[in-house]
Amino acid sequence: MKRKKRISRREFMGGLAASAAAVTIVPAHVLGRDAPSNKLNIAAIGSGGRGRSNINGVKSENIVALCDVDDSRASSTFKAYPKAKRYKDFRIMLDEMDKSIDAVIVSTPDHTHAVAAVRAIKMGKHVYCEKPLAHSIYEVRRVTEAARKYKVQTQMGNQGHSSEQIRMMCEWVRDGAIGDVREVYAWSSRPSGGAAFAVNMRRPTDTPPVPEGLDWDLWLGPAQERPYHPAYLPFKWRGWVDFGTGALGDMGCHILDPVFWALKLGQADTIEVEATTTHFDKEIIKETYPVASIVRYKFPARGNMPPVELTWSDGRLRPPRPDDMEINRKFGGEGALLVGQRGNIMHGSHGAGGVRIVPETRMKAYELPPKVIPRSQGHHQDWVLACKGAKPASSNFDYGGPLTEMALLGALAMRNQNRKLIFDVKNLTITNDQEADKYVRLPFRDGWIL
Repeated sequence: MKRKKRISRREFMGGLAASAAAVTIVPAHVLGRDAPSNKLNIAAIGSGGRGRSNINGVKSENIVALCDVDDSRASSTFKAYPKAKRYKDFRIMLDEMDKSIDAVIVSTPDHTHAVAAVRAIKMGKHVYCEKPLAHSIYEVRRVTEAARKYKVQTQMGNQGHSSEQIRMMCEWVRDGAIGDVREVYAWSSRPSGGAAFAVNMRRPTDTPPVPEGLDWDLWLGPAQERPYHPAYLPFKWRGWVDFGTGALGDMGCHILDPVFWALKLGQADTIEVEATTTHFDKEIIKETYPVASIVRYKFPARGNMPPVELTWSDGRLRPPRPDDMEINRKFGGEGALLVGQRGNIMHGSHGAGGVRIVPETRMKAYELPPKVIPRSQGHHQDWVLACKGAKPASSNFDYGGPLTEMALLGALAMRNQNRKLIFDVKNLTITNDQEADKYVRLPFRDGWIL
């Protein structure tokens, strides 16, 4: 009798992913409800801070490897998952653990998202990556294209995208609840409100010793070499242009997500953008993001939706109040206001901080439409299920990539303020300003590639 060929676990998991279109969720009778093969083997790149939360979000699976360049930052996660192998260099981890890993979580600072995600994707690993998807518009596009080419399942870490509220808002807008939307305001209290950002700072000149347990060279990754300084981490890196993407890159993928989805802004072929900021010193502009900024976007018509202007403000700046907005209604720390022909819609941070038609009299008079957008089983869980053969997660890189590009275009405008820029979405080019176009793709340090 001819022996049957044994199928490896990795081949089996890959086969499940390939059948995504036909299977909603892997049936228990196929794998066995508690069978080890019914769980993904997941590795994490970045295990402290936000990484700990993302790892906990998939703790129902097998956490087989943890990578972090800072032993102290990741110590609590190491203790929580004692069976996971530990690494400092994600490249070594992926090479050594290749056959034992199905999926990878990337929770590093912005400037290392792309190099980590693309390396994992090219090895056929499913990837969950924190927002923003990458550090530059060019990197975002390469990550998105890689995921599509290698046919892996992905999810960006903008958790509000899986909320009930964001789906409600999309359904209301498309139901015509407030008529055509031609104007949008979005705002954030960051970096001034409760976030330890580096803003309006020059590069430090002193060189304190690198803390024990931190591999500074690996932390820098593709960023240009510079001496260690506590002004950069663990959180202040978000305000340094070589490492982070400022308040807009940090919060834009949350706050702008409902607007991007509801108004189909990803269908725009060109985007105009112009920024004004509190930056006045040219040397500081090279190093850090401003205390506050206003970024104005213009999008052309998209299908049956009219052109729309979107104004982003951060640093605790707030939009003008609509005439019919109740006097006692306040703008929260983060949120957005959609101005329509027949009223307005306001939502809070992350698309999950509440959503209402304004004024409240219109909200009470509105007959809610049917729930036509599929609901989420949880942001991390949707990704896990997608990896096992279910439908793709709703903020997969085909969606999260264009959303991030829009946010990073605003951050690029801040570094080229008081100049109207025209972005050709398809060709990834600032068509009217060669100097600004240089910021679409930022240089990598020697030895680092996508």
